[in-house]
Amino acid sequence: METRINAFEKGQKALTTLFGIGSYLRKSTIDKQLLELVNFRVSQINGCAFCLDMHSKELRAAGETEQRLYGISAWRETPYYTDRERAAFAWAEAVTATHVADEVYQLAKSQFSDEELIDLTLAITTINTYNRFNIAFATVPGGYEVGMFG
Repeated sequence: METRINAFEKGQKALTTLFGIGSYLRKSTIDKQLLELVNFRVSQINGCAFCLDMHSKELRAAGETEQRLYGISAWRETPYYTDRERAAFAWAEAVTATHVADEVYQLAKSQFSDEELIDLTLAITTINTYNRFNIAFATVPGGYEVGMFG
């Protein structure tokens, strides 16, 4: 596999807006670990190898267990995610699929404040954008190092 365009190098002007969103989300009241788990789950759905490599490394460095990483694609059938994590995964899957059913909204509202739900939605739409850039331009996975992008 060969990178088509290095979007992080050639697209600095375009991606600056996404970097700003990342800075904003780092100040969110939503736990950083939960946002990373959501990034990992959305990247699984979208099949973004680069983002899966990056977020799995960040999660492991933050102390996430292998069991929870391996089980995240089957989170509904596993006992080791909190209600808040489950609500975030359901919301992430629905927003990524572009259809949010009322019951998914109610579940998310039971775990997140209005502001947090807006931040979570912003995080989900942002990782979807990164996934699409990496897939479109064939960003090669494997070289990411923890903390590489701040």
